[in-house]
Amino acid sequence: MRKRAVKLSLPSSNGSATAHQGKIGVLLINLGTPEKTSFWSVRRYLREFLGDKRVIEAPRPIWWFILHVIILNTRPAKSGRAYAKIWDQEHNESPLKIFTRNQSDRVAAVLGSNVTIEVDWAMRYGLPSIQEKIDSLSKAGCDRILLFPLYPQYSATTTATVQDKTFDVLKTMRWQPAIRTVPAFYDHPLYIKALAQSLQTHLQQLSWKPDLVLASYHGLPVTYIDKGDPYYRQCLTTSHLMTEQLGWDTSQLQTVFQSRFGRQEWLQPYAEETICDLAQSGIENIVVLTPGFVSDCLETLEEVAIDMQEMFLDHGGRNFSTVPCLNDDDVTIRMLSHLIQNELAGWID
Repeated sequence: MRKRAVKLSLPSSNGSATAHQGKIGVLLINLGTPEKTSFWSVRRYLREFLGDKRVIEAPRPIWWFILHVIILNTRPAKSGRAYAKIWDQEHNESPLKIFTRNQSDRVAAVLGSNVTIEVDWAMRYGLPSIQEKIDSLSKAGCDRILLFPLYPQYSATTTATVQDKTFDVLKTMRWQPAIRTVPAFYDHPLYIKALAQSLQTHLQQLSWKPDLVLASYHGLPVTYIDKGDPYYRQCLTTSHLMTEQLGWDTSQLQTVFQSRFGRQEWLQPYAEETICDLAQSGIENIVVLTPGFVSDCLETLEEVAIDMQEMFLDHGGRNFSTVPCLNDDDVTIRMLSHLIQNELAGWID
């Protein structure tokens, strides 16, 4: 059999291979948001989010029926009304998208002196997608990409699913970039200091003194923890380190968990029940901060700042205030930039 000769040559200056010029991509990734508050926009977002096997660990045929027959026909309207309460009308976007974009832009400015670094942002669910941004960074010449899941505490339902999606994208690529991931930063000194500073600043602005401060984290089914998820322990560690940083007694800051979904047992104490019990027991003034969220979103602006405040006041409470998330403040940008630079060691000087 006659062998076919294969002629190899370097690609021209316009060839796709030369697009990989040794740049480094940094991709900030948050949970996600619908594009609009309308039924179908929210439905598309919920279908992607609640269809993730990492988020809902249930037998797939049963969950498929519950999701597509019940939830996606009823929940989008309710969630859409909730989003409408906190929607940024000027930009016609959710606050989460605005803050994540601002974080990316400001981090890029901090790292701007290094021309080999491209900073961008994506959402795990919704737009802009991880696939879109990895493709964009790759075309910009990034053969190394640092993923930054913006979740202080690790969970398979958040950080792991970001990595899952990323490697699903890599499976489709002939030339894959090298990948690194910023680890959970629940106990990082700069993160703890940022939380303590934001709380202290907020307390100084109040005309009243809280009887108690609650640290409210997103909940998780207890079965997930039983299977080995470290989220619960990391939340408790964050709260403990905050009290140390503030010089407080542990009784001054209580950890609770919000956003329960379904009938199974979730991490306790439940935030909603705690809020009501405190008001009924004579606690009149409380402040809530949400250390599990880097940016304000539906869970912080609507569920905590609106719904929980109504619960507290309805059950006899007097004063209720929510501490804004770290968002895009200067201290936050310094923290994010430091974490990024630390993880880029060996890739940059």
